[in-house]
Amino acid sequence: MKLSRPARRATLVVHVAASAGWLGLTLGLLALGITATTTGAAVTVEASVRAMKLFADWLLLPVAFLTLVSGLVLSLGTPWGLARHRWVYIKFWLTLATITATVFALRPGVGSAVTAVSAGGPLPDAGDVLFGPIVSLSAYLFMTVISVLKPWGLTRRGRRLRDQKSAGQKSAGEKSVRQKSRGQKISAADRKPVDAERASQTA
Repeated sequence: MKLSRPARRATLVVHVAASAGWLGLTLGLLALGITATTTGAAVTVEASVRAMKLFADWLLLPVAFLTLVSGLVLSLGTPWGLARHRWVYIKFWLTLATITATVFALRPGVGSAVTAVSAGGPLPDAGDVLFGPIVSLSAYLFMTVISVLKPWGLTRRGRRLRDQKSAGQKSAGEKSVRQKSRGQKISAADRKPVDAERASQTA
């Protein structure tokens, strides 16, 4: 699959916008988590964890999945590929790991915090509202860095595909040279009778 230039640009805009939204939501969750763990007002704690639950339930996963899908389309529809470059490959699996952690760790932790606070109790564990956003933010910042720097070069598959392409181009070049040489020989052979005829006429 190869994306046309307009499709590639549109997908890139969607991917960047979704990624920025994911970063903003993660920063918002972290700010709310810090507020919930540092404030002494029960009302503020409850409002903070309820806002975190709202973000986690309705916004975080859709934005994260949009980031993943648009990134997949870009990788598969451009020469970068999904498993040709190490930074793309690592970014893909790290995105999957972050989404999985959101589903199975962050959301349940925020849900248990909301349940405990709504019942009139204190925040059960600060890690429930802080650990998930910290891990997600760290992962996102790391992915942003490798997206800009594009380090580590090609994967084994990428090197194999590059070598196959180079071999194919070399073979095509040699074939073109042989065809050109054969054409020149044929042209020279065609000219010989004409040259002989001209020589006889001159004589």
